[in-house]
Amino acid sequence: MSSPANPAPTIGVFDSGFGGLTVLRALIDRMPGARFAFIGDTARLPYGSKSRRTIARYAVESAQFLVREQGAEFLVIACNTASALALDAIQDAVPVPVLGVIEPGASAARAASRTGDVLVIATDATVQSHAYAEACRAQGMRALEKACPLLVPLVEEGWTSHPVTAEVIGIYLDELNTEAAAHNLHADTLVLGCTHYPLLRPLIERVIARVGPSGMQVIDSAEAAAEAAVRLFNGRVAPTATGTAQPTEIRCFATDSVEKFERLGSRFLGRPVGHVELVDLGG
Repeated sequence: MSSPANPAPTIGVFDSGFGGLTVLRALIDRMPGARFAFIGDTARLPYGSKSRRTIARYAVESAQFLVREQGAEFLVIACNTASALALDAIQDAVPVPVLGVIEPGASAARAASRTGDVLVIATDATVQSHAYAEACRAQGMRALEKACPLLVPLVEEGWTSHPVTAEVIGIYLDELNTEAAAHNLHADTLVLGCTHYPLLRPLIERVIARVGPSGMQVIDSAEAAAEAAVRLFNGRVAPTATGTAQPTEIRCFATDSVEKFERLGSRFLGRPVGHVELVDLGG
């Protein structure tokens, strides 16, 4: 835990890849004096093709690395698949507070929605888990989920404002709106249920303005998770003697593809990720 000599808390952030850097970016904006340790389990992605048991084992190993090796006092699971399928296992495995991204996203949707009907776009693995639908149902909402498998590779290609990406988003939203109408849902809120999707938010909002429905609110689950983290972690940012926040410390780790992480990570983090350290968590 933090000591008087080093009062800034250490927050561990975990993802199966590097999309979770959007969550880290939102955390840095809100807790600039914290120390952050981020690990992307790039050697073993995609998690979506694995069993629940395997996903839980992988996620627990990364969580324990952040707590035991990096001294993380809080954990944010910046991975929708791990949040959906392994959050309980992670919470049982480490002695620190753990926050996933799904519950905060559902809570933000509840605060934004007037009708109580919500649309969710996510990866196939997250949709198949129905974690968002269950989290929304627990808060008295109806949710319709749709897998959008083309969006992650388009983001990683850097096509975040490309006409092709806009066309793909339009097709997905048209299909989702048609299905919502068939289920008599009056959705007024769209949850971005993948940590890659915040990079597409401006384009998604432009497409919504064109294809509707009118007035739909877009919920960025990365921003929602960061807001929830501030509440859960009590906003512990250590001031310096002058009353200003300490400089943010960031250490990034990956289990493979360090060069790719360094090359693409800055798109998600909004700043250079710096040197990424390679770690081996086993097979």
